[in-house]
Amino acid sequence: MTRKWAIVVVAGALALAGCSSDLPDDKAAPSGGSTSSSGGSPSSDASKSKFFDQAEYNRQLAFRNATPEGPDGKPWEQMLQPEMVDTAKYAKPGGNYTLCFSNASVDNPWRQVGYKTMQQEVKLHPEITKFTVLDAEAKDDKQISDIQSLSGQNCAAIIISPNTTATLTPAVEQACKTGVPVIVFDRGVNTGCPATFIHPIGGFAFGADGAEFLKEKVKPGGKVLALRILPGVDVLEQRWAAANEIFAGSELKVVGVEFTDGDAAKTKSIVTDYIQREGQIDGVWMDAGATAVAAAEAFQDAGVDVPAIVGEDQQDFLRLWADEGLTAVAPTYPTYQWRTPIIAALKVLKGEQVPKEWVLPQPRITGDNVKEYVKQDMPPLHYAMCGCEDMPGYPGPWK
Repeated sequence: MTRKWAIVVVAGALALAGCSSDLPDDKAAPSGGSTSSSGGSPSSDASKSKFFDQAEYNRQLAFRNATPEGPDGKPWEQMLQPEMVDTAKYAKPGGNYTLCFSNASVDNPWRQVGYKTMQQEVKLHPEITKFTVLDAEAKDDKQISDIQSLSGQNCAAIIISPNTTATLTPAVEQACKTGVPVIVFDRGVNTGCPATFIHPIGGFAFGADGAEFLKEKVKPGGKVLALRILPGVDVLEQRWAAANEIFAGSELKVVGVEFTDGDAAKTKSIVTDYIQREGQIDGVWMDAGATAVAAAEAFQDAGVDVPAIVGEDQQDFLRLWADEGLTAVAPTYPTYQWRTPIIAALKVLKGEQVPKEWVLPQPRITGDNVKEYVKQDMPPLHYAMCGCEDMPGYPGPWK
């Protein structure tokens, strides 16, 4: 049976500025809580969220404890509970491959780190003689045109990171009809025609990691501030829906759910307002960590300790965490996933089996291992989970 995939993953911190939703206006409301500085508590019933799917929620949380298959130390080659499919019909032995890539954008640090990693992965494979890349600049219409263009070229395989789900689905289906293997990663499409769909576990797992951490570290009755980026983006709504589910089953008090637009100054202003209004904030949950440092600085500027906080794996936050001894956790949306489509494309062209849905591990950084991921010589918004440290030329291209 053909499985129809919904979008279940999103580019990590700062990706939101380039994200869009395929949902109609009446489907794009936030899942609960206040969107203004007046604050407010989220709905106690997360199932009311249009984005909450109990079965997918359960599936993703179970994946977190699954043992991956694949080589140790190479999570970009690992897979969780794969259902392998035959790709013999795509076999094109002999090498001399032209791989083609339709990229949604490189409009934020997460995508920039990922794309650099992908380029270095290509260099590891001499059988790839040409790598053709078209950047859609976060525009659906341009990416549709890009995919059509690549479909008419001499591509041995076409890799696609869709800008949005529903709008790009027909273009992906048309690419599949050419007989050239299509590999989709990062964000999904509503068709099972690609040879494989590659992604980390997903938004529910990300959101739950942070909420469970706060439930453990914040005392019952403690006040939690939830900071979000944008409403109506599927995977961000999944992250919040998972957190809302966990908070609703706890004794924590969510005193506000605020949208920051990924802006550091706005984030600091919101947190400062809540410190003044509530007198004390005991935990900060975030659906993406790019402005986690700004949130922490608001507490420091107020002369109070930074409470338990959820961030992500960008270097500025990891350094602050390690230097200040914060109580923190960093769910990740690992940029090492950008290596996997290249590896998958070559497997398909060799006629080897691949997972129909290639689910990658999605680790989290904790206080026990944060210092292992701090790289003082890397840019502030370099993502630690790049899987690039052992690649030739590191760290040069990523600087």
